[in-house]
Amino acid sequence: MSTAFSQNLRFLCAEAPSIAQICREIGLNRQQFNRYLSGAGLPSAHNLRRIARHFDVAEAELFAEPERFAAARRPAVVVKLPAPLLHLGQGFADQARPLRRFLGSYHGYFLTPTWPGQVLRSLIRLKEVDGYVMSHTFERARAGDGSIRQRSAYQGLVAHRGGRLCLIERPRNDLGAVSETILMPEHPHQISYLQGLVLGVSAGASRRPYATRTVWVRLEERVTAREALAATGAVPQDSARLDPKVRRLLGADMPLSLSPDLYPPS
Repeated sequence: MSTAFSQNLRFLCAEAPSIAQICREIGLNRQQFNRYLSGAGLPSAHNLRRIARHFDVAEAELFAEPERFAAARRPAVVVKLPAPLLHLGQGFADQARPLRRFLGSYHGYFLTPTWPGQVLRSLIRLKEVDGYVMSHTFERARAGDGSIRQRSAYQGLVAHRGGRLCLIERPRNDLGAVSETILMPEHPHQISYLQGLVLGVSAGASRRPYATRTVWVRLEERVTAREALAATGAVPQDSARLDPKVRRLLGADMPLSLSPDLYPPS
């Protein structure tokens, strides 16, 4: 029994960045966890439940025959993608396990030429769908004089590559441009704040391509979707409502964008 458990546990740990990280996330002693991996001991009922909950498997399954256990977790056969999409599509497949700890809701912050002098706060939700991790992004903002009213929604796919989260998104309404975001935790084992770069096209009339820093702040589970969406919008860069840490991570640099003279409105 201990042999099957240790083999199955090693299988689950194989895709994690490190055993030390798993121990921290579960809250187990590294030396104790190594005994489970080597088959030198079995966890108590309490620790078994914690391990099963972390890997999202049934406790009894951890003692299953290793070949059957591994086979049940191999990617299911899916319909082959068209040749032009094959390379890109495969890059986003089977990402649920490496991205499990990032699933949830975030407020995203970034600067954009559409809102000079302000920070746009959006709502992002990452969730697993058939082994893929999908992003759902919502932007809501309105200028005080009514000159700009922005309501945008995007869907995309997320991949975990080299310790980075890589997103490609497109608008739900098929209008506008595809955007790309690359993020990384501020510290390797901390996911409350993610920082990186976003490349997109301004929602303003000029439709200016731009690149800028972005920061994601993880939302607590008790925050409802309605509350999270209501908090989106354009916030002045010097506003007391803006998290000082977000302001620091965004920096003082303005978005890098092309001159509107090069890309006049169509």
